Amino acid sequence: MVGAGRIGVALLVLVLGAGVGEGTATAEGPARGALDTWTGSWEAAPSGTAPAHPGASFRNVVHLSVGGDAVRVRLTNRLGTAPLRLDTVTVALRGTGPDAVPGSMRTATFKGAGTVTVPAGEDLVTDAVPLAVPDAADLLVTVHTPDDSGPATYHRAAGQTNYRTPKGNWAADSDGAAYTTTTTSWYYVAGVDVLDAPAAGSVVAFGDSLTDGNGSTRDANHRWPDRLAERLGTLPPYRRLGVLNAGISGNRLLLDGTGPSALARLDADALSRSGVRVLIVMEGINDIKGTPKATDPGAFESAYRTLVTRAHAHGIRVIGGTLTPYGGNSAYTAAREAVRQAVNTFVRAGRPFDAVVDFDAAVRDPEQPQRIRPAYDSGDHLHFNDAGMRALADTVDLTALT
Repeated sequence: MVGAGRIGVALLVLVLGAGVGEGTATAEGPARGALDTWTGSWEAAPSGTAPAHPGASFRNVVHLSVGGDAVRVRLTNRLGTAPLRLDTVTVALRGTGPDAVPGSMRTATFKGAGTVTVPAGEDLVTDAVPLAVPDAADLLVTVHTPDDSGPATYHRAAGQTNYRTPKGNWAADSDGAAYTTTTTSWYYVAGVDVLDAPAAGSVVAFGDSLTDGNGSTRDANHRWPDRLAERLGTLPPYRRLGVLNAGISGNRLLLDGTGPSALARLDADALSRSGVRVLIVMEGINDIKGTPKATDPGAFESAYRTLVTRAHAHGIRVIGGTLTPYGGNSAYTAAREAVRQAVNTFVRAGRPFDAVVDFDAAVRDPEQPQRIRPAYDSGDHLHFNDAGMRALADTVDLTALT
């Protein structure tokens, strides 16, 4: 199995019907009507667990794609082994570092209660939090864990500086002075929805370390899904989509590894998300070059067909994309390249997809097509730098998404 720094890049795009959120009562106001629409604006797929920090406050920095009139947060204990007790969860607009914008701090509730216990293996969503947020806003989502609730579900490779205070409930403090420890992982938070966004739904980018952003500049939001959100932000509201990044570094299509396999986590990380209309799935290279390695192109074909069948059962349109090059990487071999080419041949033939996007052609070196263009290479001949991330985002046909 390839570690979290490795990546697979088979790409599918699955178009889903937009969802409508149910009315939710909050401590600050009555239940909203059933016609109010929730749209997914940010996501981090659970990738594993880390040791618990009893008594700690975790302040996560999350970068929204689209804004709205209110927010709600998905908290996760999906990979935990014991009930997770949270006695304070807050949301605020970010100022600088761990500081909140004055006056923006809000306490989230769960069916009106300020504390909640998340069962092992599950996610829970907060009530609506009355905080208007603009497009491309940075939010602070802070949780305090008073007890040892066992292994903490987290997203390891955030590509974002987040904050922790080892002891004390500082979740409601706008001043971030107590947050003396930094981390590059997101703890306990798996998603943010926004209410009545100027958008027609959301798109989930579903994959491994390429989607997760490995190789791009930390704290800059230059992952290719962030760049896609910038492009979508230029469209009128009826064509705009929120963007959810469900990439997990080291994830595989066929087998569990870093996080559950793509097939195992499809519902939890993609099909169940709010307002989803489009799903972009990037998986494959970790299977080809991992341990055990996948050598049968037919296994990929079967997995893709399974994904498409599940999508079509929900009325989903599917667009398939090709695997990008990794020649020059330490895991590259001619035999593995033959598998990649066979998979790409299947994808380009358009079966079982409704349409095809050729990402391989967009980023490969014309002189050495088994390699990434040097201008796009982060240095390991597998992951993409900021320019490569932009090239991937620019390859997505917005008309196919909207």
